Amino acid sequence: SNVHRGAHSLSAASTAAYEAARTAIAHFIGEKNHPEHVIYTRNATEAINLVCHAWQHTLAPGDEIILSVMEHHSNLVPWQLLAQRTGAVLRHVPLTAQQTYDLDALRALVSEKTKIVACNHVSNMLGAINPVKDIVEVAHGVGAKVLVDACQSVPHMPVDVMDLGCDWLVASGHKMCGPTGIGFLWGTREVLDEMRPFLGGGEMIDQVGLSSSTYAQLPHKFEAGTPAIGEAIGLGAAVAYLASLDMHAVEEYTADLGAYLLRRMQSFKEITTYGPPQGVPRAALVSFNIEGVHPSDLATLMDLEGVAIRSGHHCTQPLHRELGIEASARASLYVYNSRADVDKFIAVLKEAVEMLGGTLTPKDDSAEH
Repeated sequence: SNVHRGAHSLSAASTAAYEAARTAIAHFIGEKNHPEHVIYTRNATEAINLVCHAWQHTLAPGDEIILSVMEHHSNLVPWQLLAQRTGAVLRHVPLTAQQTYDLDALRALVSEKTKIVACNHVSNMLGAINPVKDIVEVAHGVGAKVLVDACQSVPHMPVDVMDLGCDWLVASGHKMCGPTGIGFLWGTREVLDEMRPFLGGGEMIDQVGLSSSTYAQLPHKFEAGTPAIGEAIGLGAAVAYLASLDMHAVEEYTADLGAYLLRRMQSFKEITTYGPPQGVPRAALVSFNIEGVHPSDLATLMDLEGVAIRSGHHCTQPLHRELGIEASARASLYVYNSRADVDKFIAVLKEAVEMLGGTLTPKDDSAEH
């Protein structure tokens, strides 16, 4: 049954489960007091577009929006469209020599013209964990608002919006062991109150006339129409599961596993890995290329042996251009993986490379392990 509409028991039960999931999500990201600050969306992409449209009225020609070269397309294209609509100017933070977020470059870029800074918390291609609290401090220092794309961090480490200090944070359910087609936007009361409605229709209204309408309070102001009820409840269940794991333990386990994967891959002469070097905190993923082997061919052959890796540009075409490459392969790990899985990956990787006419040569006798 639909939520927030009927007076019968089915509607009441549906509404209770739907709103309980919202509260669970809010608590999971550190919002203990105001679950209404969590807005359901289809995914993080829609959440970012929501902000771009609902905040558009605050921008004027010449205002500046600062992004970075490592952003996912979903944190690039909506801002490009917003800049086209408003006359705002886009600036981009480059990479450091260690392929991390260049905080000094951000400090040099910000000015009184800066109105928005948007960044990912963790790069889905580099695995870099970005200094969000420092980014927020720099941005707020010139009065700019900050949006954090937390798709790659929320499922992998403790994330507390109060500690980060950002103005908006977005994430997608399918990255959180939840269903597809559901995500969320979190925002501070200040920005959510100032934002204008994104979509018009049922549920997001207070009073409707023939010529004008008034709008509902948070969070309903941004949730027009019948929502993805089952998906939202499913995301709530996924959040409960993640919370039961202890996110500090998840972060520690996956960081150790990711470091093991990186060491093993960097033990071969023909493999180029991307992202921060060993010893620098990073997520449990490694993007890479192998001399003489195309990433798509590699992914196809490895799949035949039951090993799934990603190949292509990973929705980060500008970042790949920045690195001087067209594509890469990516191996990602999570709580359900083990060192045995990494060893299996390396064994299958060797076989696939040989089948494609390449070779993997250890840098020395001990480095591979």
